Order: sequence, then structure tokens, then C-alpha cells
Amino acid sequence: MESTLHQLSPYIGKIKSSIAGELVERYSNPGDLVVDPFSGAGTIPLEAALHGRRVFGADISPYAGILSKAKLSPPLSLDAALHLAEEALAEASALPDPDLRAVPRWVRKFFHPATLKETLNFAAICRHPGNEFLMACLLGILHHQRPGFLSYPSSHLVPYLRDRKYPKDKFPEMYTYRELRPRLLAKIKRSYRRFSRPEPSSILAFQGTPVQDLKLPPRIGAIITSPPYMNALDYGRDNRLRLWFIDPSLATKVDNGVTQRRLAFCEAITILARKIERSLKPKGYCVFIVGEELRRSFEAHPSETVFNIIHEHAPSLCPKELLVDDIPDVRRTRRECRGVKSEHIMVFQRR
Repeated sequence: MESTLHQLSPYIGKIKSSIAGELVERYSNPGDLVVDPFSGAGTIPLEAALHGRRVFGADISPYAGILSKAKLSPPLSLDAALHLAEEALAEASALPDPDLRAVPRWVRKFFHPATLKETLNFAAICRHPGNEFLMACLLGILHHQRPGFLSYPSSHLVPYLRDRKYPKDKFPEMYTYRELRPRLLAKIKRSYRRFSRPEPSSILAFQGTPVQDLKLPPRIGAIITSPPYMNALDYGRDNRLRLWFIDPSLATKVDNGVTQRRLAFCEAITILARKIERSLKPKGYCVFIVGEELRRSFEAHPSETVFNIIHEHAPSLCPKELLVDDIPDVRRTRRECRGVKSEHIMVFQRR
């Protein structure tokens, strides 16, 4: 049964936890070091830790970093998590009211002013090191149309207001003040409904860095990773409201090109392949989960490009399997990518 830690906060394009768990069990052994250099929502690192593997993760996105750290190092129990939240709420309530005039208009339009003030102060406390779990819970209730969330009616994944579907004159109750505390505590309780905490000793490290600067540890047992969907998702745009609450400067500084340009995508995979060639131990597996779209273009079929890069720059890796998982769920893609997608799971093993 899936750990509810996987549901801390939504993340577009994330791998299914059931598939992540199966890949960890199949291509690594207990005690192995499992590395995910594109950790995203932290699904693979969490499953690896829960299956008794040591974990090393990395991602350039600050949102991904917060989710991964929150899932890998949550409070020991529900009581501990609620106590941590109450302390942070009390600390936030002692702060002076923020000046909403300093908040961008596009952010203000999502929230009742009183809700926004509470959320801003709490986010300030959550930015302190060690509060990643609280920040992840806050980001998980930041925007949606349901009453348990903080914003005016809006979409759950990509932030945009749904005021045409829910006009204020017909749905006034959806535009009233929404108190942070009960919603945050309810979110924390949901997160511990099916709770399994990874052993702290299983977490080797997490690096918030691009692949170019990634320092892989030696003797890796398995690389299991899902690179970003090239030209199918814009992770900065799709997470812009959450990124703003993490750090207001991030909302315009998150595009590193890997998801937008073919050359940058190929460069990142090439650099990673060379590092894998040096760090993966003999007989170790390398698994790439690559998103495909039904079009005749590179953007639709990047797995062929990934295969060619691995063949050229990591020659000790031999192809072992190709598995295909169909994804009819259009919620995992942008509107211009409504066609049925699939994920190609490419498995290599080092000689």
C-alpha cells in the first residue's frame, strides 16, 4: 500500500510510486546505494529508502529538493509533526503583518488578504533549514478549489484561477477567508495516514544542483531516474506559485533549458552518462524512465536519443530490457500534449 508521504504535494509528470517500488526491488539489492539524479517529487528516493536501500538524490528544482527532503526526513510520528507545526504557527503569528503591496499582483489574486498574510508569515518560518516537511505540507494545500486548500478556486497542479467556472457572485463562499491552521493540521494528519519513515541511515545525501555540477558517489548499486519531459512540461511555469512561496526570486529563475531545448537535454544526458560510466559498480543497473509522446519528432521520442547517448558515452552499459507503460492520464501533461503518452523504461547493466 502506498505511503501517504508520496502525497505531500503534487508534482506534474512524477512517476507512479508502484512502478518506482517495483524498479527498486527488481534492479537493486537491500543495502545497495540507489541514485536518482532527476529526483523530482522524490518518489524513487522514498521508495528506495522504504525498501532498505541507501539513497542519493539530486534535482535542480528547489521545489523538488524540498519534497525529497521532506519525504526522506519527516518527523518521527504524527504527534511530533503536529507539535512541530504548532510551534511554527505560534512563531509565525508573532511576526508583524506583511505589507501586501510588496506582493506581486498575480500572487495576491489567488488569496483572501487575511489568508495571504497568514500564509506569508508561515512560509517565512518554513524557509528555515530543517523545516522542509512543514514547507512541503504548506505547498500541498496552497491552491485548489476544494475548501481544505488556501486559495480562491483554482487548478490543483498548474496554478490558474477558475473564476469563470466559479464566479464570485454565484459562489461567494469560495472567496472568503480560509484559515491556515486547521487546513495545515488536517494536511499533516492525512500525510501520516499510512506512514512509514525511512531509516535516517539510509539517506546518504541530496544535492540541489544541475547534472553538470553533480558529484556522484562511487560504487553505485543502481541508477534509477526519470528525466524531465523534454518540450512536454514547463516545470517552472507549472509550479510558479509554489516556487514564489519557497523564494520570491525563484518564480522567474527556474528554467535551466533541459525541458525546453533539445541541445540542453542531450548535453545533460551526455554528462550524466559519462559520470555513470565512472561510478556504477560492475553488474549494477541503470534504469531510465523516459516520457514519450505520439508524434514523429525528437520531442516525442527522446528515448532513442537517450539510448544513443548511453551507447556512445557509457560503453560499459549493455541494454537489457525495454518496458512500456501507457499513460492515458492527460493531467500529467500540458494541454498541447493531450495525446496518449507512454513511458519507455530502458534498462542497462554494466559489464
